[in-house]
Amino acid sequence: MRRVTVRDIGEMKARGEKIPMVTAYDYPTARLAEAADIPMLLVGDSLGMVVLGYDSTIPVTMEDMLHHVKAVARGAKKALIVADLPFMTHQVDIAQALTNAGRMVQEGGAQAVKLEGGECVAETVRRVVSCGIPVMGHIGLTPQSVNAFGGYRVQGRCRREAAQLLRDAQALEAAGAFSVVLELVPTPLAGLISQRLSIPTIGIGAGPACDGQVQVLHDMLGMFTDFVPKHAKQYAHLAQTAQEALADYAKEVREGCFPTDKESFTMDEAVLRELGDL
Repeated sequence: MRRVTVRDIGEMKARGEKIPMVTAYDYPTARLAEAADIPMLLVGDSLGMVVLGYDSTIPVTMEDMLHHVKAVARGAKKALIVADLPFMTHQVDIAQALTNAGRMVQEGGAQAVKLEGGECVAETVRRVVSCGIPVMGHIGLTPQSVNAFGGYRVQGRCRREAAQLLRDAQALEAAGAFSVVLELVPTPLAGLISQRLSIPTIGIGAGPACDGQVQVLHDMLGMFTDFVPKHAKQYAHLAQTAQEALADYAKEVREGCFPTDKESFTMDEAVLRELGDL
């Protein structure tokens, strides 16, 4: 079984083949995604909200990320695994970025890293790539900058913001990024950026013109019920199914209906009789 590479992802764009990508945070979600033939998995710092219960991605640490990247790497043997560099683990200086990107690959088992930012991180991207670590860029709504943005809002609607996003995307490509995520970007602008770049664009809330799409697994499977983003389509409602199953279990335990002989084990009655003599 050959693992998908960044070259494979680039060739998918060249062929006009759309690229599906989902988040995965542990062994079972990685196994499920791989069984569905998803070619690229993102171990996103979104785990801060959908797995760890934080209000944003900002509290997520390198140790948090490495813990989950390792689990995904154990579960996915074919998909390309991309790991997020969390807040303030690449922004201080290039040496810090190289160290943490290296940990994601060497310790975590990822094949690439993702970092947020455009022109301002282009030199960091260049240096990380030059050291042999593929980088996926991320522009538009960058969740680690939510405090600066004043909330989760669409980026690039005015001329100034749109022009900057185009420059950001081109700077990331020039720096050697193999792909770039466009988050909460208007569909026409995302389409223009996708046309201008030779590397694939991966949209989340950026419309159908992107070369691929990424979704948070817990959103699309209906597992995270705190809120449902506008850009997310729920393909299942697993939270409801799980709640019903748990309620059925609790009811059967209370009523003495579970476990039955089917879920229990037997032993030689003679052993019990011998215990009775003790």
